[in-house]
Amino acid sequence: MKQSLFTIKENRPLTKDVYLMRLEGDTSDITAPGQFVNIKLDGLFLRRPISVNDVEGNVLTIIYKVVGTGTEQMKEMKSGTLDILTGLGNGYDTSLSGENVLLVGGGVGVPPLYMLAKKLIKEGKKVGVILGFNTESEVFFEEEFKALGCDVTVTTVDGSRGVKGFVTNALESFPDAAYFYTCGPEPMLKALYNATSIEGQFSFEERMGCGFGACMGCSCKTLYGNKRICKDGPVLKKEEIIWEK
Repeated sequence: MKQSLFTIKENRPLTKDVYLMRLEGDTSDITAPGQFVNIKLDGLFLRRPISVNDVEGNVLTIIYKVVGTGTEQMKEMKSGTLDILTGLGNGYDTSLSGENVLLVGGGVGVPPLYMLAKKLIKEGKKVGVILGFNTESEVFFEEEFKALGCDVTVTTVDGSRGVKGFVTNALESFPDAAYFYTCGPEPMLKALYNATSIEGQFSFEERMGCGFGACMGCSCKTLYGNKRICKDGPVLKKEEIIWEK
């Protein structure tokens, strides 16, 4: 973990409520796709955890949804600096997957899968992607994944774009996938867990206090004992997940 000041270079909307921010600073502690950063904002006690979308040299890209006071404050930022903790979380392990991989993202669970897709393609793997949203106006990053060379399917709950329904309704489009990675809201993760027979890795979205394992506020039960989502996660292997009833 490293604390650094980052300079805001770009901050623009992708959809009505989803924004992309590019920042320049020390990215050396970000070593794996699926890690997150924790951002300090003026007047707010707790930092805001945001997943890493991409890193290119000293440029960090994050994508966030405006859902409360902190992100409302962030969307108005056009310049200046941010105090950011980097290198948080364990990230995805690409050494466990075979040559044919599926990525499944729902809503703001999509951003960390972009950096993961880049890494998997660099490793010579075939990457399929399912992006799930409620409606067409919420869709983002479809073209960016396609530009990497991924086979992309979009699902919308109302059928206004792509396959009608949930991400699980598009699984049949990727029958050869031997391993998967996913990130999204917990109901989606649980549905995907129940709908798949292959192994995979799940990135969980969780409310956090400190963001680096000290407060124990984001602990969850796993097959191998209690784990902290911020420190031991956010990525857990399918085999260790225990769903709360």
